[in-house]
Amino acid sequence: MSLTKLLNLMADGAFHSGRELGEALGVSRSAVWKQIQRIEMLGIEVYSVKGRGYRIPAGLDLLDLERFSDQLSSPASDRLEEVVFEGEVASTNVLALQALNRGCRSGLFAAEYQAKGRGRRGRDWVSPYAANLCFSLAWRFSAGVAALEGLSLAVGVALRRGLARVGVNGVQLKWPNDLLSDGRKLAGILIEISGDAAGECQVVIGVGVNVSMPAAQADKVTQPFVDVASLTDNHPGRNALLAVLVEELLETLDSFERDGFGALREEWQEANAHRDSRIRLISGQDEVDGICRGVDESGALLLESGGQIRSYYGGEVSLRAME
Repeated sequence: MSLTKLLNLMADGAFHSGRELGEALGVSRSAVWKQIQRIEMLGIEVYSVKGRGYRIPAGLDLLDLERFSDQLSSPASDRLEEVVFEGEVASTNVLALQALNRGCRSGLFAAEYQAKGRGRRGRDWVSPYAANLCFSLAWRFSAGVAALEGLSLAVGVALRRGLARVGVNGVQLKWPNDLLSDGRKLAGILIEISGDAAGECQVVIGVGVNVSMPAAQADKVTQPFVDVASLTDNHPGRNALLAVLVEELLETLDSFERDGFGALREEWQEANAHRDSRIRLISGQDEVDGICRGVDESGALLLESGGQIRSYYGGEVSLRAME
């Protein structure tokens, strides 16, 4: 029995009896019950009432290819060779990389749930089924790896623009690849690059956006976070939000490939979460304290320490605010 089909039936938030669900899916009530247990393991709350059946109290805002396509502008749609929505996957970045390896030039890969979703430095990305947005954009650049300096910052600018379009304003950008609201994490970016130093590069842009995190899952998140639902009274739903973010990403990627990060630098600076604040950079066992002076034309962080301003690049570097 397909878990996706069961969730589509229950997405309306109404009660459905075990018999009704079993008949619709062609399985026994016992099989339905086992899948209900599986649903709960994915972080979805299910009410079970004797004589009435099962209900997902808040309903589900499931990703839907047709609804997404209706929201996506024609220019953006024409730029994507592949658009794939899945239920449960290991990682959307893996799907995007596989597509690039088989010759795809551009594609969008989204999933309701990532079993092995990752953030930077190998951290897990906690996201219950159908609650947030987990997606990856597969893209090819022709100018070589060196020309991709500042790409994660450019992606942050694009996502910030998209969030503003749906009423989420004042989003801050934390170097090199987080989006914050009042210091709480709203979204994260994970970019993976392979290819020639001077020739064509394959890029996977992985994005996670907190859209509507269930309260029951909050204790699994190890840092302060916030979601779109709590920042706007009328967010458009996951399909429409995804369409807006993809449109902004595609437009920004064109700008980035043409003009580099320098053209986006001032916009990033204005949203810098740690502008002129004391911070600590951590790289392995090394730590350095200083004052954040923004970023340079290549996206490197400018840190003033000991009367000098030094440049620091991304990779396995962690930034923390200091009291």
